[in-house]
Order: sequence, then structure tokens, then C-alpha cells
Amino acid sequence: MPAGIKPLEKFLKKQTTALTRAGGFGGPADKAGGGGGGTGASRRRASLSRVVPFFRETSPEGGQAREVFSPDSEDPPPWPPGAGTGLSPASSATSGPGCGGGDVRSPSLSSDEQSSEASLITEGGGGGGGSPLNPDTPDNLTLTLLDSVGGKRYGHCTETLLDDFMLTHPIFLTADRLQQVLLQQFTLETGGREGEGQREGEGHREGWSSALDGVERKQAVLSVAFRYLDTYRELLQEEGERSNAFPKELYLCAAQELSRHPELVEDVLKLQRWTEILHCPSDEEKESRKKQVRPLFRHFRRIDACLQPREAFRGSDEIFCRVYTPDHSYVTIRSRLSCRVGEIVALVREKLQYSEEQPVLPGTLILVAVTSAGEKAVFRPSDEAVFTTLGVNTHLFACEPSELESLLPLPEEIHWTPGDSKLHDMSAEEVANQLVAFDWELFSCVHEVEFVCYVFHGEQSRWRPLNLELVLQRCSEVQHWVATEILQCQSLPKRIQLLRKFIKIAALCKQQQDLLSFLAVVLGLDNPAVSRLRLTWEGLPGKFRKQFQLFESIADPSRNHKSYRDLITTLRPPLIPFTPLLLKDLTFLHESCKTFHGELVNFEKMHKVAEMVRIIRRYRSTQLAMDTETSPSHLQTKAYVRQLQVIDNQNLLFEMSCKLEPKDT
Repeated sequence: MPAGIKPLEKFLKKQTTALTRAGGFGGPADKAGGGGGGTGASRRRASLSRVVPFFRETSPEGGQAREVFSPDSEDPPPWPPGAGTGLSPASSATSGPGCGGGDVRSPSLSSDEQSSEASLITEGGGGGGGSPLNPDTPDNLTLTLLDSVGGKRYGHCTETLLDDFMLTHPIFLTADRLQQVLLQQFTLETGGREGEGQREGEGHREGWSSALDGVERKQAVLSVAFRYLDTYRELLQEEGERSNAFPKELYLCAAQELSRHPELVEDVLKLQRWTEILHCPSDEEKESRKKQVRPLFRHFRRIDACLQPREAFRGSDEIFCRVYTPDHSYVTIRSRLSCRVGEIVALVREKLQYSEEQPVLPGTLILVAVTSAGEKAVFRPSDEAVFTTLGVNTHLFACEPSELESLLPLPEEIHWTPGDSKLHDMSAEEVANQLVAFDWELFSCVHEVEFVCYVFHGEQSRWRPLNLELVLQRCSEVQHWVATEILQCQSLPKRIQLLRKFIKIAALCKQQQDLLSFLAVVLGLDNPAVSRLRLTWEGLPGKFRKQFQLFESIADPSRNHKSYRDLITTLRPPLIPFTPLLLKDLTFLHESCKTFHGELVNFEKMHKVAEMVRIIRRYRSTQLAMDTETSPSHLQTKAYVRQLQVIDNQNLLFEMSCKLEPKDT
């Protein structure tokens, strides 16, 4: 570790977090070429910790988190344990018998920092009270939801229950099973619930029978189905015929019931519209989609494409990507964003077969991600959607297993050229506006369910958090951009000007409620390679120093980021939150208590997860006003902000820093 690094950074570098349990680049499995070392969920969590070094923390207590259910008790504890108390997930998870000693605490809470525990995870709290559903099997929870929607149970909180279930059901119930249960209940002719006696014998819900019958049950099924289709509309459209089979079958069943239940006519018409909405797109639409260039941040550059407004990525989108060989030559492939690594390797192999520079066809190929620091991660053939998981300056290499150790970063990622920044000719206001506009486009593209899939499923998820991955990548990119621009500047007066400009940009982003770029810029200025530039910081006027100290206090992770949370509770939509912290909160909530106790789902936990997703929904409940100016200088700044040139190799950044201001100065 460089000698000039701050003591705080030395401490934080040694820590592990709830987010970085295993995997990541450079691990033993990666360096040994192990299959899949550092891929999927483990790398996602590791990459999240790399986004913000200052947010790496551990629990001082070092104890085990208490579980919601007691493994020793015969029956699960009644829920909600603190109904009406508005407790945080941390405190709710500690209720009930058999939970053990000590409270569940967020990873950053110390023994003298418990006073604000109840408000930490929810960032200002959600609705009062918890979920009224007791732990139960996934199928039984679905039936209970139908009772509620039918107006027979929990009438006062049906909307919350329905939202909780829709946002979280992928955690405990697959979409295919949910569709199957709904179809079974719609076509069920006899009263009560199928298999009720068997479940009573198992002791799951003794004496508990359905209050719905006939048309009421059918209307409840249709209401739940419509909510499901509406919540997952964009994701289901991506799946084409697979997703359209459910509304088609339900439509046919409902149409047959019209003679007996004419009151279903409106619902049947609505189902017919849904089958059209989810129908596989026409050939013209598919061809139009293919013609669109879908550039990722660093993997393929097109200025005209980057100036277009961002649209949500879909797994079927075709992108261009360069895949390098050990001698740093490359082939350009056209691939679906969600395709498997095995397919990418096959495309590369086909390209190399017809390459004049490759007279001999290679043997077995593996796909490797190589960072600018030389760290390697080997992908498994079954891995999917690897493009969005790559780091800022990480490139894909195809090589034989024997060539793995010889892989080196690209020369342009190792060397740097000093020079004046284009940023000197741009106004801080214009740059900040473009940062905010781009962040809003990226954040708006993230489906709210991606947050749940990212934390709870990782690489096993039915839907990939493609757009969320790009938001995290952008956060990392902005941090490294700040350090790169300052450290490439050789003139001391100009470096001081850049410091002032970045502090002003941070202030403007905060003013426009873009906390993603605000904190990314602040953390970029706090990079050890930048913070050690004593002469540069001493030349900063006192007004700017004081302002930056205030910004640092907002980025302070103590007391579970209390300063940041206090700030965000004062803001009103639209706003862009610091996404890595949202994922940290969801991850802590996930790991602090069990999802299942045997076959029973802890629905109180699902309620807390849904509360956090509703917070994210509230941030985007109002549309951000976008600037549409098209002057040449405006477009130049827009292109610059959307295709930042950065150095993400910390060792190289520190080397640049020491050349600017040697240690003995």
C-alpha cells in the first residue's frame, strides 16, 4: 500500500463488509483459473464495495445476526412482532422468542450509536405497522392474498399487501408457479381451497378456509393477475411468447365463464388487451431494435449514439463489443446483451477462424475479464449478461487456459499522458447539468424489481439487473474521472482551479438533488492520490475548503451514514439517491434475518423489502425537468460527460500523484 495513504484508508482497506463475503477480481479462484471465480452475485457485491471505499465497514460487535424464527420452537412466532411501531428491519428482526442475545444492528452501528437505529434502514421510514400476514407456504400466501383482494380479509391494508406480494414474490415464489396457482384458483369449481385437509394435517393453517367462492374468487384472481402484469410489464414483454402464454390461457378461461358470469366482461376485454401488449413484437419492431446502437460505457464508442437519450437495456438488445486476444489484437462481435459466455466464445472462435492474423485455430477458449491493474476473473460458460458486470476499464479477453497467466492489460490502460483537461473550457454549471441529466436517465431506466433481484438472487435471477449494474458502473466512473482529471494536470495553478471547479460541480449536483454524482465527486476528491496533494489543497481558498469539509461530513459513514440519511429525508422528489447505499441497506436486511423457516416464508421480511422499494419509487414519482438546448458547446459538454476518459488503476493514480508532488515536498 502506498506510503502516503491516510490512516482512515489504511483501516478501511482491511475491513470486510456484508456486501463482500466472497469472490471478486483477483481472488484465489480467479488467479488459479477456477471456473467462475468472482462471477455472478459474489462479484456484484465485491464491485459494489469498490464503488465507494469509504463505505466499507464491519460490525464492531462481530456477533451473529439474530434470526426471525427460532429453530427450537415448534411454531413460528406471531407476526408482525411490532405491528404499528414503525420499527426498522433491524429492530423488527429481533422480536419473537428464541432469537438469541443482542440486537441485530446495521454493519456500521457501534455500541454507543443505537439511538437512531429505528430509522436507519428505511431512510425516513415507510408506512406505519408491519405486514398482517403470518409466515406460511408460498402457495398459501397466494391464497391469502386472494382472500384479501376479495374483500374478506385485511380489507384495511389490501393495497399494501398486494404491493408487498408483487414486489417480492420472485424471492419465494417463481412466476411460473404463481401463474399456475392463479389459473388453478380461477378454474376451481368447488368451494374452499384445494388440498385444505392435507395442509391442515401438516399443521400449516389448521382450521383456516377460504372465504371466497364463485365469481368473487374469479374477480380476485383477475385483480391479482392484472397487478402482476402491470408490475412486470416491461420485463414480460422482453420474454415474448413465454410471458404471453399466461394472459392468453387466463383470457380463454375467463371468456368461457362469461355466459355464467356476465359481470366479468370488462375483465375479459382487459385480458384481451394484455395479450396484445405482451405479444411478441413484429419483425419490423425487432429489426428496428437491432439497428439501434446500444453502447455500453467503455466497450464500444459512438459519439452520435451517446448523445441519444438512454433507454432501458433489454437482454435481447444487440451490442457490439471488442474481445481481445493475448497479443492485444481483437475481434469485434455482435451479441445479445444477455447471451451466455459459451455463445460469446463461439462467436470469437468463428471470427478467429477467418482471421489472417490467426493462421492456427486455437484450442479450448475461455473468456476472462482483465482489469487495468492486471487482475483477472474467469467466466463460466453458463454465465450470462457479463457485459454490464465489467468494471470501468475492464476488458474481455479470449485465450486458452495455458495463456491465462500471460494476460496483460491494454497498453493504454497502463500508461498515461499528461496534459490540460477539456474541463478548463467548460462551465461548472453546464457540466453539473449534464451529470444530473445523464444520472436521471440511467436511474429512470432501472426497473424497481432490479433492486430486489440484485440482492436476493444474483446470477440465479430470472431477470438480470442490467440497468442497475450500469448505474453502479457510472458511480465508479465519476469517482475515477475526478481523480484522473486532477492528476493529469501538471500545472499547480490549473490543478487548484480544477479543485475549485469540482467542488462547485458537487455543490450544483447537491442543489439539483443528484446525490449519486454529488457523493461520487466528493469521494473522488477524497481519493488518497488526490488528498495527498498538499500544495494543491493549500492553494484552495478558505471558502472552498470549508464547503468541501461540509461535503465530507455528508459522506461520513459513521452512525450508519446518519448525515447522508438526515439530508435525504429533507429532499422531495425528483431526486437521485446514492444507489450503492440503497443496495447496502437491502443486503443488510436480507442477511439479518431468514427468508424461510422450513417451508414457511417470513412475509414480514418481504414487507420490509417492499417498503424500501416503495422509497425508491417515491424518489422517481416526479419527472425531472430536462434541458433541451442544442448549441455546439452544449453538445460538446454532453458528449464529454457521457463518455468520460478515466484511469481506474489506483497504483497508477498514486504514481501520477507522487510525480506531481513528491513525498519529500
